[in-house]
Amino acid sequence: MNYIQSSQNSTIKEIKALHQKKHRDSQGMYFVEGIRFVSDAVDNGQVIIKAVISDRLESLNGGELLISKLTGVCSDIYNVPDKLFKEISDTQSPQGVLAVLKKRTAEIGEALRQGKSVVVLDSLQDPGNVGTIIRTADAAGVTAVLMTRGCVDVYSPKVLRSTMGSVFHLPIIEDLDIINTIQLLKSSGYKVIASHLHGQNNYYDEDLTCKSAIIVGNEANGISEETAALSDKLVRIPMPGKAESLNASVAASIMIYELVRQNRA
Repeated sequence: MNYIQSSQNSTIKEIKALHQKKHRDSQGMYFVEGIRFVSDAVDNGQVIIKAVISDRLESLNGGELLISKLTGVCSDIYNVPDKLFKEISDTQSPQGVLAVLKKRTAEIGEALRQGKSVVVLDSLQDPGNVGTIIRTADAAGVTAVLMTRGCVDVYSPKVLRSTMGSVFHLPIIEDLDIINTIQLLKSSGYKVIASHLHGQNNYYDEDLTCKSAIIVGNEANGISEETAALSDKLVRIPMPGKAESLNASVAASIMIYELVRQNRA
């Protein structure tokens, strides 16, 4: 295990750079933090390029076990003082462990062939919403999450934390063109359903027992007119109260669990 004390060390600089999307994209890498998150990465067979641990990790609950796990799958492990670890961390109260991972790759055609339900995120910008939807999709057994251009980066630390490890469990495909995606979904036999304030049916009246794709629109603007025109059905979530709209992740979760309800029945 290598010991690093200087913030000018090349490894430290590389990890700091991964806070920015352009460097994550160019390097094909990202990082996760925390005992549970890094442990999940190891348990789910993620490619760990390097790991950094602080002096205090071994004293924390689960820290010693995690060090043992990391040494079994990663040859580049660096030990740093707690003060230096805080410089590379993205959290306010870091636990003292960080792992640099290789980005996962998935092919949309394969994901659609293997599954029965997908969620399409169209230009969602809020990290918490995107992370929560991925976590909900994972819990509900959705096959894949498709993200269009204009969505927040799934590998940003805030999105990753919101997924609570679900990012490791299902294919997440980014940077898609929404029109091409809808056309591919239809040609693959999926019924394309979009949540819309002026939907023809309530969401629970729509048959979701077939291969289904649920589109969730941008937090502020919803789905575009073009997306609405191409969708097979527009559905609404009844809101008898005074609120004008629902949070994007709440609306998505309601729709996703209607898939679960109908297919279990």
